[in-house]
Amino acid sequence: MRSRLILTSLLMFALLLSPALSTAHAQESNSQNFAAEDIFALEYANDVQVSPNGEHVVYVRHSNDIMQDSTRRSLWLVNVKSGEQTPLFADEHQYSSPRWSPDGKRIAFISNQSGSNQIHVHWLAENKTARVSDLRNGPGNLTWSPNGKHLAFSMEVLAPATEFARSVYRPKRPDGARWSEQAIISERAYYQADGRGFLESAYRHIFVVSAEGGAARQLTSGDYNHGGTLAWLPDSSAIVFSANRRDDWEYQSLEANLYQVELANGRLTELTNTSGRQSEPVFSPDGRSLAFLHSSGAREPYRNAKLQVMNWRNKEITELLSDFDRSVESPAWLNGNTLVFQYADRGRLKLARVSARGGRISDLTSDVGTGSNGRPYLGGMFSASGDGVVAFTHGNAHQLGNVGVWQGGNAQVLTRLNEDLFSQRELGEVHEITYNSSIDNTEIQGWYITPPGFDPEKEYPLLVEIHGGPHLAYGPYFAAELQRYAAAGYVVFYNNYRGSSSYGKDFAMLLDGKYSSPDDFADHMSGVDAMIAKGFIDEQNLFITGGSAGGIATAYAVGLTDRFNAAVATNPVINWVSKVLTADSYLGQIANQFPGMPWEELEHYWQRSPLSLVENVTTPTMMFVGESDRRTPLSDSQQFYQALKLQGVDTALVRVPGAYHGVSSRPSRMIMKIEHALAWFEQYKK
Repeated sequence: MRSRLILTSLLMFALLLSPALSTAHAQESNSQNFAAEDIFALEYANDVQVSPNGEHVVYVRHSNDIMQDSTRRSLWLVNVKSGEQTPLFADEHQYSSPRWSPDGKRIAFISNQSGSNQIHVHWLAENKTARVSDLRNGPGNLTWSPNGKHLAFSMEVLAPATEFARSVYRPKRPDGARWSEQAIISERAYYQADGRGFLESAYRHIFVVSAEGGAARQLTSGDYNHGGTLAWLPDSSAIVFSANRRDDWEYQSLEANLYQVELANGRLTELTNTSGRQSEPVFSPDGRSLAFLHSSGAREPYRNAKLQVMNWRNKEITELLSDFDRSVESPAWLNGNTLVFQYADRGRLKLARVSARGGRISDLTSDVGTGSNGRPYLGGMFSASGDGVVAFTHGNAHQLGNVGVWQGGNAQVLTRLNEDLFSQRELGEVHEITYNSSIDNTEIQGWYITPPGFDPEKEYPLLVEIHGGPHLAYGPYFAAELQRYAAAGYVVFYNNYRGSSSYGKDFAMLLDGKYSSPDDFADHMSGVDAMIAKGFIDEQNLFITGGSAGGIATAYAVGLTDRFNAAVATNPVINWVSKVLTADSYLGQIANQFPGMPWEELEHYWQRSPLSLVENVTTPTMMFVGESDRRTPLSDSQQFYQALKLQGVDTALVRVPGAYHGVSSRPSRMIMKIEHALAWFEQYKK
């Protein structure tokens, strides 16, 4: 009988990186394969912002600090014509949200240069920087006024204490007495958030501050959240934004309208009142049109965002690309007549343009990506100059996000941030595969990574890696975690199972009411069969893992089959009843993914819970979870761990202190996640 493996996150991490490793691990560290320590060397570009004249791009360069186990964020400037790049500041402070002034002579940004996150402005020609804000909380959505005189931003403002909180009697503590800390009261419907913990009662409001410094002025009021994309009117007299100002707004997560707030007097005007969410407003260069996104308010788990344009003079609204079965993201004006946006399509994030008068879309590039997550999720962004130049984050199977530009019909990559590392590493090759699911013959798209030095005449263990969401998507992008698995000798298979985005609404809705079910299980198992049919998979060594929704699918799968040697479920939901009543996502999740409340539809919740199948489980299963996870709380993993222990099934519970749902957000935590999984799988190889 196999010995059970007792893991603790810190001890195991130390063992895996110590010199006293197995021969296999020792040889690996001296090879040219992608190693665990290489994760600290990775860099990527994000928040790329092209100058108004299209001649320069400023971007946030993300790099890891091995001594602080953190990510540094610095600002770099790239010359579009020459590709030459220079750091904007040469220090160790953190920088974010660079934004060009309308005349291109200044860059506003947010930094902790003065000890807290404040707004700063840098004068390029003079090479001088000034702090222009003195804020108590961190600002967001930084946006220049068209005349260059003001900066708008959003910021949380604490709400006054409620009548109940004010009425609580608190006796005076004697000098020197050591009393317990005061009790903390939660009364709001939205009272916790993953990554932040329990929330203070606060509301996000819109502010303006002079670009030359001074006191910030609050423009909005009321117990509502205002923010998102801020669009200045061309004459700098008012700002358009998105907000839900209904009385029951906390329970209406799919609703928001566009509003206009005037700079002079704070007067508020509602611009749209259509059901659903209107967001991301952006004015055309001539100010005659306002583009924005609209998504349905229907109580369903997936909605395509549609592109709409408002005639600013008469406020009439026209929808573009009504028959386009993809979700539009981040609209911007390429010029006065053309809009550019990004959208996900069959596992790729693309840039496209369309005439503001209507017509068909024209793709600009299909290589938008950052690769920043560790897994091959779709992700990336762009900015447009308004003069025909677009900057975007460029990514592919062998590169993390670099700075790319599109102009005149051509795209080029300006940076090679990981060239020094990748030129010395042999990465696994990414291959595409399509197959049909056994349950209903639906076509499923997937990819697999072959190990470095792959020989198709040999057989390799197969590792199935399932994405989260479930309404997200993987694609052929660089993924540090999956490359590590490949470097350890696994063929890594991942797919976009039913429910994944980038294949249209009908495909996404195939998982409606079936999130954790035999349907998506069939998609994964059919993929395993398709991989085995290629002839280079060792059928005696099959493994499965995934995070969040992928962790749920993993835990569900081992209740339906004993085909896998071992499993690792990261941040899984095990019991949907306890999950939705303890997690931060309950307000939207119950209404949009379930037919009713848990006490009303108990059988439905139970059937979708991996715990309902636990008596069938014989597969050795490890749970990996952040102790501070509020999206899929630790208590869920504990339920599975204890249930498996009661049945005598090999199991381990690995807890990462201080980690939230993004359990691999720090470099060392990503390494922990990967290496614990590899160690677990190694115990059960045949």
